[in-house]
Amino acid sequence: MAAMLTLLVLVGGMLTAGQAGAASFTPPAGCTLNVTVQNRGCSVGQYYTCEADPEGHQRSAHFGRDGLYHLSTIDAETRWIESQSMASGLIDRLVEQAESHASFSRLLETGRDDFDFWTETNDGQRLHHQGHDVLTGETVEIDGQPLERTTFQLTTRSADGEVLITREGSQYISRRFNRFYGGTETGSDWTGAQTQTDDSPVQFLFPGQPGFGATTPQFDCDQLLTQIPQERAAS
Repeated sequence: MAAMLTLLVLVGGMLTAGQAGAASFTPPAGCTLNVTVQNRGCSVGQYYTCEADPEGHQRSAHFGRDGLYHLSTIDAETRWIESQSMASGLIDRLVEQAESHASFSRLLETGRDDFDFWTETNDGQRLHHQGHDVLTGETVEIDGQPLERTTFQLTTRSADGEVLITREGSQYISRRFNRFYGGTETGSDWTGAQTQTDDSPVQFLFPGQPGFGATTPQFDCDQLLTQIPQERAAS
Protein backbone atom coordinates (compact mmCIF):
# COMPACT_ATOMS: atom_id res chain seq x y z
CA MET A 1 0.00 0.00 0.00
CA ALA A 2 2.83 2.44 0.85
CA ALA A 3 4.49 1.76 -2.52
CA MET A 4 1.21 2.42 -4.31
CA LEU A 5 0.67 5.70 -2.51
CA THR A 6 4.23 6.77 -3.28
CA LEU A 7 3.69 6.03 -6.97
CA LEU A 8 0.47 8.05 -7.06
CA VAL A 9 2.17 11.02 -5.42
CA LEU A 10 5.04 10.89 -7.90
CA VAL A 11 2.72 10.66 -10.88
CA GLY A 12 0.61 13.55 -9.67
CA GLY A 13 3.57 15.82 -9.08
CA MET A 14 5.18 15.19 -12.44
CA LEU A 15 1.99 15.46 -14.43
CA THR A 16 1.39 18.91 -13.01
CA ALA A 17 4.83 19.99 -14.13
CA GLY A 18 4.35 18.51 -17.60
CA GLN A 19 0.93 20.00 -18.17
CA ALA A 20 2.14 23.39 -17.11
CA GLY A 21 4.83 23.24 -19.80
CA ALA A 22 7.63 23.66 -17.25
CA ALA A 23 11.12 23.55 -18.75
CA SER A 24 12.68 21.97 -15.67
CA PHE A 25 11.95 18.77 -13.76
CA THR A 26 11.76 18.89 -9.97
CA PRO A 27 11.39 15.53 -8.20
CA PRO A 28 8.83 15.17 -5.40
CA ALA A 29 9.70 15.90 -1.77
CA GLY A 30 12.10 13.33 -0.37
CA CYS A 31 13.62 12.59 -3.77
CA THR A 32 16.87 13.76 -5.35
CA LEU A 33 17.50 14.26 -9.06
CA ASN A 34 20.93 12.80 -9.83
CA VAL A 35 21.42 13.09 -13.59
CA THR A 36 19.61 14.24 -16.71
CA VAL A 37 20.36 12.31 -19.90
CA GLN A 38 19.61 13.76 -23.32
CA ASN A 39 19.08 10.97 -25.86
CA ARG A 40 18.78 10.54 -29.56
CA GLY A 41 15.24 9.92 -30.78
CA CYS A 42 13.94 13.15 -29.20
CA SER A 43 13.78 12.04 -25.56
CA VAL A 44 15.30 13.12 -22.28
CA GLY A 45 15.46 11.07 -19.09
CA GLN A 46 15.48 12.30 -15.48
CA TYR A 47 17.07 9.79 -13.07
CA TYR A 48 16.42 10.20 -9.36
CA THR A 49 16.28 8.41 -6.03
CA CYS A 50 13.80 8.69 -3.17
CA GLU A 51 14.47 8.32 0.54
CA ALA A 52 11.35 6.20 1.11
CA ASP A 53 12.38 3.58 -1.47
CA PRO A 54 14.32 0.41 -0.64
CA GLU A 55 18.10 0.68 -0.97
CA GLY A 56 19.24 0.38 -4.57
CA HIS A 57 15.97 1.48 -6.14
CA GLN A 58 16.13 4.10 -8.88
CA ARG A 59 13.34 6.02 -10.57
CA SER A 60 13.19 7.70 -13.94
CA ALA A 61 10.86 10.03 -15.82
CA HIS A 62 11.08 10.27 -19.60
CA PHE A 63 9.98 13.22 -21.68
CA GLY A 64 9.44 13.57 -25.43
CA ARG A 65 8.42 16.47 -27.63
CA ASP A 66 4.91 16.34 -26.13
CA GLY A 67 5.98 16.06 -22.49
CA LEU A 68 6.11 13.26 -19.95
CA TYR A 69 5.37 9.85 -21.46
CA HIS A 70 6.90 7.18 -19.21
CA LEU A 71 7.76 6.50 -15.55
CA SER A 72 9.88 3.62 -14.31
CA THR A 73 11.29 2.14 -11.12
CA ILE A 74 14.07 -0.45 -11.02
CA ASP A 75 15.89 -2.15 -8.17
CA ALA A 76 19.60 -2.79 -7.58
CA GLU A 77 19.50 -5.73 -10.01
CA THR A 78 17.75 -3.51 -12.59
CA ARG A 79 14.59 -5.60 -12.23
CA TRP A 80 11.53 -3.92 -13.74
CA ILE A 81 9.70 -3.08 -10.48
CA GLU A 82 7.09 -0.66 -11.85
CA SER A 83 6.48 1.28 -15.02
CA GLN A 84 3.70 3.51 -16.26
CA SER A 85 2.66 4.69 -19.68
CA MET A 86 1.21 8.17 -19.50
CA ALA A 87 -0.66 7.65 -22.80
CA SER A 88 -2.58 4.58 -21.63
CA GLY A 89 -2.47 5.09 -17.86
CA LEU A 90 -1.44 1.45 -17.45
CA ILE A 91 0.86 0.63 -14.53
CA ASP A 92 2.92 -2.52 -15.00
CA ARG A 93 4.35 -4.22 -11.87
CA LEU A 94 6.79 -7.06 -11.42
CA VAL A 95 5.42 -10.43 -10.28
CA GLU A 96 7.77 -11.68 -7.57
CA GLN A 97 7.66 -15.35 -8.60
CA ALA A 98 9.83 -15.90 -11.68
CA GLU A 99 11.67 -18.61 -13.54
CA SER A 100 14.68 -16.27 -13.71
CA HIS A 101 14.58 -12.62 -12.74
CA ALA A 102 16.80 -10.15 -14.58
CA SER A 103 20.13 -9.78 -12.79
CA PHE A 104 22.59 -6.95 -13.41
CA SER A 105 25.20 -8.60 -11.20
CA ARG A 106 24.96 -11.85 -13.20
CA LEU A 107 25.47 -9.90 -16.41
CA LEU A 108 28.59 -8.24 -15.01
CA GLU A 109 29.98 -11.48 -13.59
CA THR A 110 29.34 -13.81 -16.54
CA GLY A 111 28.81 -11.52 -19.52
CA ARG A 112 25.28 -12.84 -20.11
CA ASP A 113 21.95 -12.68 -18.32
CA ASP A 114 19.00 -14.83 -19.39
CA PHE A 115 15.67 -13.78 -17.90
CA ASP A 116 12.16 -15.18 -17.74
CA PHE A 117 9.66 -13.23 -15.63
CA TRP A 118 6.11 -11.89 -15.50
CA THR A 119 4.54 -8.49 -14.91
CA GLU A 120 0.93 -7.60 -14.18
CA THR A 121 -0.90 -4.43 -15.14
CA ASN A 122 -3.35 -2.52 -12.98
CA ASP A 123 -6.20 -3.70 -15.21
CA GLY A 124 -5.34 -7.36 -14.59
CA GLN A 125 -3.31 -8.26 -17.68
CA ARG A 126 -0.37 -10.61 -17.09
CA LEU A 127 2.60 -10.33 -19.45
CA HIS A 128 5.37 -12.91 -19.86
CA HIS A 129 8.85 -11.53 -20.68
CA GLN A 130 11.69 -13.75 -21.90
CA GLY A 131 15.06 -12.84 -23.33
CA HIS A 132 18.68 -12.10 -22.63
CA ASP A 133 21.34 -9.39 -22.34
CA VAL A 134 24.93 -10.00 -23.45
CA LEU A 135 28.03 -7.88 -22.92
CA THR A 136 29.84 -7.42 -26.24
CA GLY A 137 33.19 -6.51 -24.64
CA GLU A 138 33.12 -3.07 -26.25
CA THR A 139 33.59 -0.02 -24.02
CA VAL A 140 32.74 3.44 -25.29
CA GLU A 141 32.85 6.91 -23.77
CA ILE A 142 29.84 9.18 -24.23
CA ASP A 143 30.06 12.71 -22.85
CA GLY A 144 32.78 11.64 -20.43
CA GLN A 145 30.93 8.56 -19.14
CA PRO A 146 32.45 5.09 -19.67
CA LEU A 147 29.74 2.77 -20.94
CA GLU A 148 29.73 -0.86 -22.08
CA ARG A 149 27.75 -2.02 -25.07
CA THR A 150 25.28 -4.89 -24.82
CA THR A 151 23.07 -6.79 -27.22
CA PHE A 152 19.62 -7.91 -26.16
CA GLN A 153 16.56 -9.81 -27.25
CA LEU A 154 13.12 -9.60 -25.62
CA THR A 155 9.85 -11.36 -26.38
CA THR A 156 6.68 -10.35 -24.52
CA ARG A 157 3.68 -12.69 -24.59
CA SER A 158 0.15 -12.57 -23.25
CA ALA A 159 -1.00 -14.93 -20.50
CA ASP A 160 -2.26 -17.37 -23.15
CA GLY A 161 1.07 -17.39 -24.99
CA GLU A 162 0.35 -15.00 -27.87
CA VAL A 163 3.44 -13.04 -28.93
CA LEU A 164 2.68 -9.35 -28.38
CA ILE A 165 6.03 -7.61 -28.81
CA THR A 166 9.49 -8.64 -29.97
CA ARG A 167 12.52 -6.37 -29.58
CA GLU A 168 16.22 -6.80 -30.26
CA GLY A 169 19.21 -4.54 -30.61
CA SER A 170 21.97 -2.96 -28.58
CA GLN A 171 22.03 -0.91 -25.40
CA TYR A 172 24.58 0.50 -22.97
CA ILE A 173 25.24 -0.18 -19.31
CA SER A 174 26.93 2.00 -16.72
CA ARG A 175 28.70 0.36 -13.80
CA ARG A 176 28.87 3.75 -12.10
CA PHE A 177 25.10 4.27 -12.21
CA ASN A 178 24.16 0.58 -12.09
CA ARG A 179 21.67 0.74 -14.93
CA PHE A 180 20.93 0.35 -18.63
CA TYR A 181 20.62 3.13 -21.18
CA GLY A 182 19.03 2.95 -24.61
CA GLY A 183 20.58 2.20 -27.96
CA THR A 184 19.52 1.07 -31.42
CA GLU A 185 16.81 -1.54 -31.81
CA THR A 186 14.19 -3.04 -34.05
CA GLY A 187 10.83 -4.26 -32.89
CA SER A 188 7.43 -5.52 -33.96
CA ASP A 189 4.04 -5.91 -32.26
CA TRP A 190 0.91 -8.03 -32.58
CA THR A 191 -0.49 -5.78 -35.30
CA GLY A 192 2.53 -6.38 -37.53
CA ALA A 193 3.83 -2.84 -37.08
CA GLN A 194 7.63 -2.61 -37.35
CA THR A 195 9.83 -0.08 -35.55
CA GLN A 196 13.44 1.03 -35.79
CA THR A 197 14.65 3.37 -33.06
CA ASP A 198 17.80 4.92 -31.69
CA ASP A 199 17.55 6.40 -28.19
CA SER A 200 21.27 6.24 -27.41
CA PRO A 201 22.50 8.71 -24.76
CA VAL A 202 24.23 11.84 -26.02
CA GLN A 203 24.68 14.09 -22.97
CA PHE A 204 24.95 13.38 -19.24
CA LEU A 205 24.09 16.48 -17.23
CA PHE A 206 24.76 16.81 -13.50
CA PRO A 207 23.76 19.29 -10.77
CA GLY A 208 25.07 22.76 -11.51
CA GLN A 209 25.49 22.14 -15.24
CA PRO A 210 23.38 23.93 -17.86
CA GLY A 211 20.53 21.69 -18.95
CA PHE A 212 20.33 19.71 -15.72
CA GLY A 213 16.66 18.94 -15.13
CA ALA A 214 15.59 20.22 -18.56
CA THR A 215 12.52 18.41 -19.90
CA THR A 216 12.85 19.55 -23.52
CA PRO A 217 14.63 16.94 -25.67
CA GLN A 218 17.44 18.26 -27.84
CA PHE A 219 18.36 15.60 -30.39
CA ASP A 220 16.57 14.26 -33.49
CA CYS A 221 13.37 16.14 -32.76
CA ASP A 222 13.12 17.25 -36.38
CA GLN A 223 12.65 13.63 -37.41
CA LEU A 224 9.38 11.69 -37.29
CA LEU A 225 10.18 8.61 -35.20
CA THR A 226 8.01 5.79 -33.93
CA GLN A 227 9.01 5.06 -30.37
CA ILE A 228 8.34 2.10 -28.11
CA PRO A 229 7.89 4.03 -24.82
CA GLN A 230 9.04 1.36 -22.39
CA GLU A 231 12.36 0.63 -20.68
CA ARG A 232 14.26 -2.54 -20.95
CA ALA A 233 15.81 -2.18 -17.54
CA ALA A 234 14.02 -2.44 -17.66
CA SER A 235 15.37 0.45 -18.33
